[in-house]
Amino acid sequence: MSRLMIIGCGGVASVAVHKCCQNSQVFSEIMIASRTKSKCDALKEKLQGKTETKITTAQVDADNVEELTELIRSYQPDAVLNLALPYQDLTIMDACLNAGVDYIDTANYEPEDTDDPQWREIYEERCKKEGFTAYFDYSWQWAYKEKYEKAGLTALLGTGFDPGVTSVFAAYAQKHYFDQIDTIDILDCNGGDHGYPFATNFNPEINLREVSANGSYWENGHWVETEPMEIKREYDFPQVGKKDMYLLHHEEIESLAKNIPGVKRIRFFMTFGQSYLTHMKCLENVGMLSTSPVEFNGQEIVPIQFLRKLLPDPATLGPRTVGKTNIGCIFHGTKDGKEKTIYIYNVCDHQECYREVESQAVSYTTGVPAMIGAMMVVTGQWKKPGVFNVEEFDPDPYMEALNRWGLPWTVCEDPETVE
Repeated sequence: MSRLMIIGCGGVASVAVHKCCQNSQVFSEIMIASRTKSKCDALKEKLQGKTETKITTAQVDADNVEELTELIRSYQPDAVLNLALPYQDLTIMDACLNAGVDYIDTANYEPEDTDDPQWREIYEERCKKEGFTAYFDYSWQWAYKEKYEKAGLTALLGTGFDPGVTSVFAAYAQKHYFDQIDTIDILDCNGGDHGYPFATNFNPEINLREVSANGSYWENGHWVETEPMEIKREYDFPQVGKKDMYLLHHEEIESLAKNIPGVKRIRFFMTFGQSYLTHMKCLENVGMLSTSPVEFNGQEIVPIQFLRKLLPDPATLGPRTVGKTNIGCIFHGTKDGKEKTIYIYNVCDHQECYREVESQAVSYTTGVPAMIGAMMVVTGQWKKPGVFNVEEFDPDPYMEALNRWGLPWTVCEDPETVE
């Protein structure tokens, strides 16, 4: 029996809260804390009486370390699950250190203000040293390793789907199917249709920044960077069908390159329809994806933050989204001296997710692994001092939990490969 504090109350947090309440044998108590307490209260109201988990709510500014520390100390959770924005990872990690509590998240740190001179100097040095220009990377959080070791605390990074489940798939493949993994292709397909001319399936600001940036992949010990959407492939996804997919930079490439010994190439592909890409390009061309403030009617606004207010809230897409997602990894390597290729993937149905937890599948496929990662830490199955990515732990209990809690996976031993 454990007590978990969940910071954030968006679409992913809603799913994680639902799943914690289903798993009341582990999570006897949870606190939902967010900048907007009314959202937390509404979620509590929806679930109370349907679960044995005791739910409390709180208002907190996740940018304020002192406020976070005070709340964590007063509630005394066994762990904090960060489902706020990636901008707030470091403040929440600091607060967990101050309060002596384990930390879990789903996405690595990136700055809200990419023009900040102090951050920019470190970023530009990293671009030269590492060879990729994405605004997000693990270096900021990996730098907490010694602090968490000294405090005897666990920080578990990236327990969403990708990163998260895809990385656990890699650890599972390494443990059970290969002596050596040579290549990994991570494929993220959303075959859902929400009926809007343009919408994003998770936080618009984070999504659009990621998709409009340069792509990159890991090959032979270094990064190869590409123009945005430069590399396109078509793939026939099980239960979804043929879709165009594009190579992006993605954070689990960075950690898998470090943690899967001898891997020669790692790529990440995501599917997009032409309508989405056309809308995004138009918005980019007129400056609406910019993170730099502009003056409007006597006040400063950040264009991409303003755009986020205009677009549909991803948390509202559930009732109208139909179709399926398919996310997984194709591994190629050797076992007992013979070449081998396998594809481990999950298929998730948008409408089934909505019937269960009133969410579309993109939030579901992140919220369920967030709960599972928190469960791994609070039950002690994944617990040691330091900062870790999910592939650094035994994958078996996590893989079992995926089957139990709504994300069953399939291993195909004769898959179509990506050229």
